[in-house]
Amino acid sequence: MFAPPHVMATGGTITYDGDYKIHTFLSSGSFVVTAGGDVEYLVVAGGGGGGGTNIGNAGGGGAGEFLTNTGHAATSKTYSIVVGAGGAVGATDVQGSNGSNSVFDTITATGGGGGGTYDAHGPDADGLAGGSGGGAAQDNAGVGGAAQTGGNAGGNTTGNRSGAGGGGAGAVGGVGGNPDPGNGGVGLASSISGSSVYYAGGGGGGAHSSSSDPAEGGTGGGGNGRYTTTAGQAGTANTGGGGGAGGQSVVGGAGGSGRVIVRYKYK
Repeated sequence: MFAPPHVMATGGTITYDGDYKIHTFLSSGSFVVTAGGDVEYLVVAGGGGGGGTNIGNAGGGGAGEFLTNTGHAATSKTYSIVVGAGGAVGATDVQGSNGSNSVFDTITATGGGGGGTYDAHGPDADGLAGGSGGGAAQDNAGVGGAAQTGGNAGGNTTGNRSGAGGGGAGAVGGVGGNPDPGNGGVGLASSISGSSVYYAGGGGGGAHSSSSDPAEGGTGGGGNGRYTTTAGQAGTANTGGGGGAGGQSVVGGAGGSGRVIVRYKYK
């Protein structure tokens, strides 16, 4: 009985796991298919930057969207792979920037939303919408950013002291209250690389003071939120993790860049 040919391709960093050939892209590049067939993919966008504040406490950046599936038809051609950059840090009184999209063929993962900021005379406290939404900054009714299908909203705030966590691919960002900030939402695990790895965790919210419990970034590369005069921790590179929020009068952390992985059976 005739057996169909296996996929043949080049591009990215190539590794092997059993019968699978794996192409990992940590930066933009080309996936060149010379024999088509079905492939499996993971596309993670860049995480949003954590917010920065002057008189208040900011929200954590949302994680980049996490998209994965099997049975995607790849034909004999060159595919342009785009790996999204993480969002820029939010300076004092500035929301964190959204992360950039990652792309494989028709699959586009949306960058994470920037964390919110607070200034009594400036921009509002809400987090920005994205793959996962950015967390709200200090406010009695701050709203986290909305999310795409492959993500979760940023956390809301219920107090006027600490910021909320950014949303992760696996959970909504934690609520920011008085006195403690919200943790970043947890990401999701994928074994497409041959071992289980978490991606797309949300950034932690900014704390009001050192007496507040520190906010942790979500598992999957989310940066920790900070307090007082400490800048937010950056999201981990190539995880799509959101950046942690800054404390008082400091900047947030940058979002982590994304990643694209394609694999298929090669024998």
